[in-house]
Amino acid sequence: MDLATIVGIFAGMFLIAFAITKGGGLEIFIHFPSMLIVGGGTLASTLVHFPLGEVLKVLKVVQKAFLHKSPEPQETITTVVEMARKVRREGVLALESQIEEIHDPFLKRGVQLIVDGTEPELIQDILSNEITALEERHKKGQQIFSSMGAYAPAFGMIGTLIGLIQMLRTLEDPTKIGIGMATALITTFYGALLANLLFLPIAGKLKTRSEQEILTKEMILTGLLAIQSGDTPRIVQDKMTAFLAPKYRQELEEVGV
Repeated sequence: MDLATIVGIFAGMFLIAFAITKGGGLEIFIHFPSMLIVGGGTLASTLVHFPLGEVLKVLKVVQKAFLHKSPEPQETITTVVEMARKVRREGVLALESQIEEIHDPFLKRGVQLIVDGTEPELIQDILSNEITALEERHKKGQQIFSSMGAYAPAFGMIGTLIGLIQMLRTLEDPTKIGIGMATALITTFYGALLANLLFLPIAGKLKTRSEQEILTKEMILTGLLAIQSGDTPRIVQDKMTAFLAPKYRQELEEVGV
C-alpha cells in the first residue's frame, strides 16, 4: 500500500477542514446542488470524452495508485544476476526449472523465450512491444484523471455562474445577496478541491508509477539480453545498474550482489 498517497489526501482534507472550522461553521460548505453540478458534470464530460469501457476501468487504475507496490529494482537486479551465475555454471536450459518460481510475468516471459532458444532480435521485439503496449494502457488512466482535473474547476465556474444568475434575481432584497454569493462560490471551491487534491495528484502518481514500471522492465530486458549473449554476471549487473541512481548502485556494491 502506498502510504504517501493516502496520507497526502487525508492530510489535505484535514487541513482544509481545520481551516474552515476555525473560520466558521463547516455546514455552510455543504451544498448538495453544488456537489451535483461539479461531480455530475465532471462525470458526464468524462463519459463524453472517453469510451465507457475505459471509464469503468478507472477503479482498477485507482487501485494501482493506492495499493500497487512494485518490486524494488535492487531485488530485480539480484534475481537476474543470480540467473546469470546459474547460466554460467550450468547453461541456459538450467533456467527452465526456475521459470515457475518467477512471480514477475514480464521476467517470466523473457526467461521462457531464452530457454526456448529465441533469437535475441526477436526477444527484443517481443518484449519491447509489450513495454510499449503497457505504456499506452497506463497513459489512458492518466488521461482520464487529468481530464477530470480539468473539467472539475470548469463545472465549478458553471455552478458559480448559475448561482450568480439566481442571486441577481433577488437584488431587491439586500439581505439575500451575501447568502447567494456564498452559495455561488461553493461550486468553485468544490471544483478546485477535487481537481487539486484528488484528480490531478492521482494522475501524477499514475504517471510516476508508470515511469518506474517501464524503467524496471527495460532494465530486465537489458539483463536478459546480456545473459543470452553470454556476458559474465558482473557485466550483467553493470548493464542493469546503469538504469539506477548512483546511490542505489553503491548499495548493491555494499551487499555484494
